[in-house]
Amino acid sequence: MSVGVSLTELMEFTAWERSKWFEWLRKNGDSVLAISVGPHGDGRMETIGDLVKHIFIAEKHHIDRLSNRALTDTASIPSSSVEALFQLGGRSRRDLEEFVARQSAPVWEIPREFNLLNTPVSVTPRKFVVHVLVHEIRHWAQIATMLRLNGLAPGLPDFLVSPVMGGGLKPRPA
Repeated sequence: MSVGVSLTELMEFTAWERSKWFEWLRKNGDSVLAISVGPHGDGRMETIGDLVKHIFIAEKHHIDRLSNRALTDTASIPSSSVEALFQLGGRSRRDLEEFVARQSAPVWEIPREFNLLNTPVSVTPRKFVVHVLVHEIRHWAQIATMLRLNGLAPGLPDFLVSPVMGGGLKPRPA
C-alpha cells in the first residue's frame, strides 16, 4: 500500500491549480497582475504578475538545467499579461512533462551539481522536479494571500478540494 503522494499526483494538482488561477486571473483582468507584493521583498518581484512569471520561469529554467540546455530567454515576456504568462507556463509544463517521461530509474536518483543563485547545489533530478512543483504550490498560496489582503477573493484552489486523489468540493445543501 502506497501512502505517499506521487510525483504524478503533484503534477496533476499543479496543473489543476494553474487552470483555476488562469480562469480567475483572466476573468478579473490583467490589472490584477499590477497589484504590489508589498514593500519587504527581495527586489526581484514587485507585483503579482512578476510572481506569476517567476513561478513559470523557475519551472522552465530548472528543466533547462536538468536537460543540459541554455536557459530560455524570458525577458520579453510581459508580467502584465495573463495570456502571455500562461503561454509561458504552458511551454514550461510541456517541457517538465517531457523531461519526467524520459527519465529512467537509475538516472533519476543520481545527484547532479547545479549552480543556483551563485550557490552550488547537489540534487537528484527527482528531487529537483519535486522542488519545482512545491515551489509553485507555495507561490500560488502567497498570491492568494496577497489578493485577499487587497480585498479580492480568488476562490479555493486548494489540494483538499481538487479532484486529485478523488473527492473534491461538494455543493452546500439547500
